[in-house]
Amino acid sequence: MKKYNIAIVGATGMVGRTFLKVLEERNFPIDNLYLLASSRSCGTKINFKNKTYIVEELKPESFSKKIDIALFSAGGDLSREMAPVAVSCGITVIDNSSAWRMDPAVPLVVPEVNPEAIKDNLLIANPNCSTIQVAVPLKVLDDLYGIKRVIYSTYQAVSGSGVAGVEDLKNGIEGKEPSNYPYPIAFNCLPHIDDFTESGYTKEELKMIDETRKILNKPELAITSTCVRVPVENGHSVSVNLEFEKEFDLSELKEALKNKEGIVLQDDVKNNIYPMPINASGFDEVFVGRIRRDYSVKNGINLWVVADNIRKGAATNTVQIAELLIKK
Repeated sequence: MKKYNIAIVGATGMVGRTFLKVLEERNFPIDNLYLLASSRSCGTKINFKNKTYIVEELKPESFSKKIDIALFSAGGDLSREMAPVAVSCGITVIDNSSAWRMDPAVPLVVPEVNPEAIKDNLLIANPNCSTIQVAVPLKVLDDLYGIKRVIYSTYQAVSGSGVAGVEDLKNGIEGKEPSNYPYPIAFNCLPHIDDFTESGYTKEELKMIDETRKILNKPELAITSTCVRVPVENGHSVSVNLEFEKEFDLSELKEALKNKEGIVLQDDVKNNIYPMPINASGFDEVFVGRIRRDYSVKNGINLWVVADNIRKGAATNTVQIAELLIKK
């Protein structure tokens, strides 16, 4: 089997470390591995497959090495600066920030949904964590019934804010003041993820709207979104309300979701079986349940969609894209 030279940009962060975990679990064929991060992380030792690697400082010349694929998770500013440098060296970049997602020339990919979007691009964007998990079931249902309108309400874990978010939750439980969020997150919910825009929507809400349209290739799709940070350490939950163009059979709909690769159907309310973040954490699948008709509109449905936001919502989706690349 051919092996590849891989670089991890942002290797010491929460997603960067999960990149390594997922690459090892999935036995990705790696020849040489390069770990890159900011100067403050330079020299950090990280173990991968029983070998110790030293984190190097990220510089433009970092990409002069023979690298096939670079997995980026170092924030939008660094991605805007460094991704073009890597691409100019012939390296394929899979970027986990929001920097390139809505660039018309850059494919935005969820492998179970639109793998054909990759083509021969050297720069590929990984979608927002909440968008990834909802896109998987939405693709199934759009193909069957045609989605007319989407309403998202998210319940997003603090790990979506990185280590600082997790620390705010743990410190808040001990009665300490927040340092990351504007208000305490412990025992509270914040209807505020990312910055507010002039429209009244947050950037996170607009990401879900714009990215869903791009991934499904439906630029005029009617979507609205409300994103809320909740005191859960890991695992995002999304209440999804859909209106279809066509009539649907509920049993057929559930069977289609059950048979989709990457989806685990948990929809047995008589036995209190439904998706929860505590059970999704640590897994790569998208969990779907609480499926029921919305009788307030014609052809309406409600879904509850849960996934590990650090794995499927970030690291695993990125590695899956890399796996598509090497298959090509």
